Parts: sequence; structure tokens; C-alpha cells
Amino acid sequence: MNSSLGKPLLGLTIIDLSHRLPGPLCGKILVDLGATVIKIEDHIFQDPFLSGLFAQFDSSFVSWYENLNAGKNILRFDFNSAIDQKKIHDLVINADAVIMGLPNKTREKLQIADKDLILKKPMVVIELLASANEKKSMHDLNALAMTGLLSLFVADKKDKIVDPPFLPIAGISFGHKAATDLLANYILALKSNKTQFVKTYLDQVTREVLGIFWPDSDREINRTKFLHNGVYPCYSLYQTRDLKYVALAAVEEKFWNRFCEVFEIKGQLDRFHNTDHSLFELISKEIQKYSSKEIEAKIINEDLCLSIIN
Repeated sequence: MNSSLGKPLLGLTIIDLSHRLPGPLCGKILVDLGATVIKIEDHIFQDPFLSGLFAQFDSSFVSWYENLNAGKNILRFDFNSAIDQKKIHDLVINADAVIMGLPNKTREKLQIADKDLILKKPMVVIELLASANEKKSMHDLNALAMTGLLSLFVADKKDKIVDPPFLPIAGISFGHKAATDLLANYILALKSNKTQFVKTYLDQVTREVLGIFWPDSDREINRTKFLHNGVYPCYSLYQTRDLKYVALAAVEEKFWNRFCEVFEIKGQLDRFHNTDHSLFELISKEIQKYSSKEIEAKIINEDLCLSIIN
């Protein structure tokens, strides 16, 4: 069997000088595609997900660190040591690409500033930055707010305090886009035989990638309810008798009809034009008759887009 199958980036070496989520996720995607990714950290100031602020207030970030960097070679150096500075410099200039997450002062110290990486060989140096225009710092939640996307999440809420979305979807999109940008520019580097310097921005990626799914035309008419956030009863979450939940996604007619047959749901069953919420209540009433295990047994041989939330 060819061990390179599914690993098209075998032979590519990438230095990961980033931290937290987007940059390491970019590197993880490239690892999964077969690249050799070397993550370099200062031996004292390691990734904040592992030993800094984030790890201190929430231990789950340690798990994130381990998963985001699985498969990478993690090397820790003394950034103030001349010997280690030379090692880092040599690793960087001999790589095919660099995910850059160091401040300019540190890059100068390590002799890996842009001026040091203008090499006559194919290479990509990609920086993941907050914004091309905004001078303020931002996290995932700020990017969602500033691009208007978070207003969709709070549109119908009246609570004084609202829990944010669980997944950092802007940061996740950012990491994926960075991997795409790196690979696209590596093709350009191969054609030009020189270093390509790339900047990718959190707010821009959030707008361009996620904004597609809530376009200006919908915003202008103040439309805030859609299939994916609960406007239709055939696509929602329902509680079972044992206080667990099922995910119903019976959008197509064949799945919807079979769901109604299996759970003996009768009456006004227009899943797309039920305006008084009565069909939601009817489905909920039927689902709550069963425990999650009973539902699992009931649908084991059925194809109706209903899943137990484990």
C-alpha cells in the first residue's frame, strides 16, 4: 500500500511560531495532510493554552493545546540564548513555510524578520492578524460582533446576560483560511522561486467566510430566523423523557413523512408554514413520551434524520 495516500504534503516542512487557536489549527490541518510541522516555543513563555493565562483559568485549554498540536514536533528553546537563536534561525530559513506569530521585536532578535527571509527559494511566511484596519485587539467574539454576525445570535433574546456560542467559529474559520492561503501562496512561491509574504485577517475572514450565510439582503429586511436557527419544526432540538435531547433534521419530505409515521404525529403537518408554533409543541409532546434509549431502539432501522445527542 502507498503510505502517501491521503498525505499530499509529505516532504513539506513548516515551522509553526504561532500560539492559541488559529495558527496552531492551521498547522494541524497541514500535519493531517502529511506535512512535517515543527512548533517552536520559548522554554519559559510557552503557548498560553498550555501554561499561560488561558490554561490558568480553564483547564480545557490544555486539551485544546494537545489536540491542536497533535502530530507536530514541539521544540522549546531559550529565545535569549545566542546558540538557540541560531538554531531557530536555521530551522526557519530551511523550511518551506512559516506560520508567524511572533512580535517584530522577537523576530528581529531571532533574525527572522521579513528582511531576513527574502530568500531565493520557494517559501511562504504567513501572519495571522486581527485586522488590516482596526487598531484594537480582538478575540473570536469581537470579530463576530464587529462584522454584525453576532446580532443574529442575540436577535430574539431578552435576557440581560446571554451565553456566547460554544464554539469559537470565527477563530476556527480563521485557521482553515490560513491553511488555504498558505498552500495557495506556496504554489505561487514555486512558480516565482522566492518567498511569499502573506497576511490573513480575523475580521476579514469572519466577514468573507461566515458572512456568506447571512447576506446583506437578509439583514436589510431584518430577517433573523432561518432553517439552521430554529424557524422550522422539522429542524430543531427536542427533549426526551430522561431529559436528554434529540436532533431532528427531517427537511426533505421523505424523511419528514417517515418521522411522522414512526412517532405517530398527526394533524396539521405543514413543516414549513406552521406559524403558531403548534407543530413544535406537538413534536415535543411525542418525543417526551420516550427515553433516549427507547428512541434509539425505535429508529435503529429507520432513515429519517433523527439523532440522539450524546
